[in-house]
Amino acid sequence: MEYLPVIVLILSFTSLLAIGTPVAWSIAISSLLTILVSIPALPAFTTIAQRMATGLDSFALLAIPLFILSGELMNKGGIAHRLIAFAKSIVGALPGGLALINIISAMLMGAIAGSAMASASAMGSILGPEMEKEGYAKEFGAAVNITAATTGLVIPPSNILIVYSLASGGASIAALFLAGYIPGILTGLLLMVVASVWAKKKGYKLGQRSTFRQIFKTFVDAVPSLLLLVIVIGGIVAGVFTATEASAIAVFYSLILGFFYKEISFHKLPKILLDSSSTTAIAMLLIAASISMSWVLSYENIPQDISTGLLGISENKIVILLLINLLLLLVGTFMDMTPAVLIFTPIFLPVVSKLGLDPVHFGIIMILNLCIGLCTPPVGSVLFVGVGIAKTSIEKVIKPLIPLFIAMVVALFLVTYFPQLSLWLPSLFDL
Repeated sequence: MEYLPVIVLILSFTSLLAIGTPVAWSIAISSLLTILVSIPALPAFTTIAQRMATGLDSFALLAIPLFILSGELMNKGGIAHRLIAFAKSIVGALPGGLALINIISAMLMGAIAGSAMASASAMGSILGPEMEKEGYAKEFGAAVNITAATTGLVIPPSNILIVYSLASGGASIAALFLAGYIPGILTGLLLMVVASVWAKKKGYKLGQRSTFRQIFKTFVDAVPSLLLLVIVIGGIVAGVFTATEASAIAVFYSLILGFFYKEISFHKLPKILLDSSSTTAIAMLLIAASISMSWVLSYENIPQDISTGLLGISENKIVILLLINLLLLLVGTFMDMTPAVLIFTPIFLPVVSKLGLDPVHFGIIMILNLCIGLCTPPVGSVLFVGVGIAKTSIEKVIKPLIPLFIAMVVALFLVTYFPQLSLWLPSLFDL
């Protein structure tokens, strides 16, 4: 193994992050410095630029800006209020009712909007003050909101699953979407158990029990929003349209729904388009830079060396998966999800493939790992959004966050060592 490129890559990347360089530029610059070890300057600059440009030339990636736009339309289109009302009618009278409402709403909102940030922002701003009014500690409400927001990244439609499909070399997007349901719901249920126990221990008061009529009314109000999931996922699984075509349908449906709810008007559209364009630009720059780093890693044979090294430690699947999980949990604390998927999928997928692991199963393991990273400092983006909206500090949120964090880790290890939790639904549809 040639150690110099690895040393240059690690030192340059960590140094750039340490001095506050944006993640995308840290990835691109460290990739360039690494390849300069092996080839002259002119071809090195040309190659990195070329890899960044050609990496984005993918029909599948077109789904990402469209799903981002769809999520922005959903976020501004009054969806959150209706989902919260529906969740409240179901679990409002249980111990920790408002916390459970937050988790269920976040699961639905995250899945519909496809964004943990959007979910954390919407649920935190709406339910945060309500939970405080009912006597819930501000820090507990923030911790619930932060962890629950990440479940929508596993429950489809999910942009990050599309990114993983690209990084894995063609894992079925339809299979990945179906594979995310049970792990996402399982994570949400474990969070609900922990939140309920915590609320009961703290003596938070119970809400009023809803009548069947109230449940039915809130369900009917939420149906148009929930129907998006049926249309998008149903169409992809049935082979009616691709994930990219589904994203365009999601935009059209979200726009119609926003006008139907009278939450979106023509004068609001420029701001929505501008916000989604800004988010898309950031996401695409991250993807382009990460693709260039993936190529550099491959050129320097680093994935093959790591694969050999890991299999040299042990060929026991349980041990290797434990090591990979621990490494990904560590990666998630300092790297954003999209570059982590693009950089580490080519490194770890060959290892688990040699052990007979299904690429779809590994994709769900990886995404669950990195979802946990979104809740942890120093780079946890959802953590900072949740804390900011709650107007509290990370130090105060850590205590109630730890048991919820443990629940997410338990879900991760259940999904890791029980593959059918991920693969059962895709197998039903022969995917």
